[in-house]
Amino acid sequence: MLGSMLLIVIILLVIFGYNLYSRLRANHFANFIGEEDFQKGRHKGQVVDLRESKDFEAGHILGARNIPYSTIKMFYKNIRNDMPVYLYDQGKALSIKTAILLGKHGYKNIYVLNSGYRNWNGKTKK
Repeated sequence: MLGSMLLIVIILLVIFGYNLYSRLRANHFANFIGEEDFQKGRHKGQVVDLRESKDFEAGHILGARNIPYSTIKMFYKNIRNDMPVYLYDQGKALSIKTAILLGKHGYKNIYVLNSGYRNWNGKTKK
């Protein structure tokens, strides 16, 4: 019983540690911004929806284009590196991973919607 509880605690600590490490790495490459700043800046850059196509088609932020996270390693070059990049997904887990990928490939001015699409109150297209 004590051994299995210890194992669960260790697993939870590893998961928490990995998430913290990923967030710190993403902070190096990206700025996490709220909805208001995202709305102001999105007109000056590229808005990329990282959700799968069916979710994008059900509704997305006005002006966004869809590059699902499952394909981002193949298609990230379709994102211009000379313009700001505004990333979002349902939460922010995929945006964090994508910000790290883009940052490693020399992209600057990367912004992540802190609250994700699920909390978006701005204009959408369905």
